[in-house]
Amino acid sequence: MDADNAQSTRPYLIRALYEWCTDNGFTPFIAVQVDDSVRVPHEYVKDGEIVLNVSFDATSALQLGNEFIEFKGRFGGVARDILVPVHRVLAIYARENGQGMAFPVTAVPEGAAPKPPVPEAKPAVLAPVPSSEDAGPDTPRPPGGGRPALTRVK
Repeated sequence: MDADNAQSTRPYLIRALYEWCTDNGFTPFIAVQVDDSVRVPHEYVKDGEIVLNVSFDATSALQLGNEFIEFKGRFGGVARDILVPVHRVLAIYARENGQGMAFPVTAVPEGAAPKPPVPEAKPAVLAPVPSSEDAGPDTPRPPGGGRPALTRVK
């Protein structure tokens, strides 16, 4: 396989930074550029983007695949199935300190985007999954009240 046909490094870097966050006790967040290929609750999308808590405590059945990030999460107390194509991930970072990695926006030629997996027909059994909205007032928030800024890690 030559460099032109090699798989993207993005899913590997996402998995590595996810592991780094969890190993250090940080909360991994992903910023996603939303389009029709992204399955998220659209009422939480702001300016075409959504930030998702992908920590073990906030997700159920998390799969960080090469083509898609899939999990079940709670939004306003309602369990939702989330599906994010990896090429739509703008950044992954630790909520507590903003350290992580941003990715360039990639344009995928029409018809070249991976097809979302078809869910299997089986009864759903959901375990309670806490969300960032369910967190109490002691939950650390980024300074300045806004979204954390990314810090370049060398």
